Amino acid sequence: MTDRVYPDERTGPFDPPPVTTTDDEGREIELRAFDGSDEESEALVQMYEEFDAADRAQGIPPGGESRIRRWLDTILAADCYNVIAWHGDDAAGHATLVPDEDAYELAIFVDQAYQGVGIGTVLIETLLGLGAAEGIERVWLSVERWNRAAVGLYEKVGFETADAESFELEMTARLAPPE
Repeated sequence: MTDRVYPDERTGPFDPPPVTTTDDEGREIELRAFDGSDEESEALVQMYEEFDAADRAQGIPPGGESRIRRWLDTILAADCYNVIAWHGDDAAGHATLVPDEDAYELAIFVDQAYQGVGIGTVLIETLLGLGAAEGIERVWLSVERWNRAAVGLYEKVGFETADAESFELEMTARLAPPE
């Protein structure tokens, strides 16, 4: 068990998938839990192959198809929870909860063409709604402290800074149970 500190106040509750929203550019976005299909896996591979290297953080998503596939095999495993944001047949974003000792680590990625239009917020909230519905209580993440947009997004959905002693911030949240 880690000595990670979680806030007393809970965030949420959030709606679990499926969720439909309209982004700030008027595009209809559907958020669904990963269904395990080859089609959804391939759509994620395609999204990550096109991911701009400048938007990679902490070495993820990895570059190159074979490394992307190995990484996805890990985070799409049965003990992980995943939500994909869809614009038609295109993956616009992906968020995952990966088990880590007594909590789950969160990671989120939004395709560059869909950044800054509200998808990230709904994607995280939907993932947290899925996590809470599955009985997850504690979630943490790390983010580069200079990434003010990401830090602001995490704070907006209820994460608090738990450790700020390195170039990365560690942020934590305690989820409210579903209503």
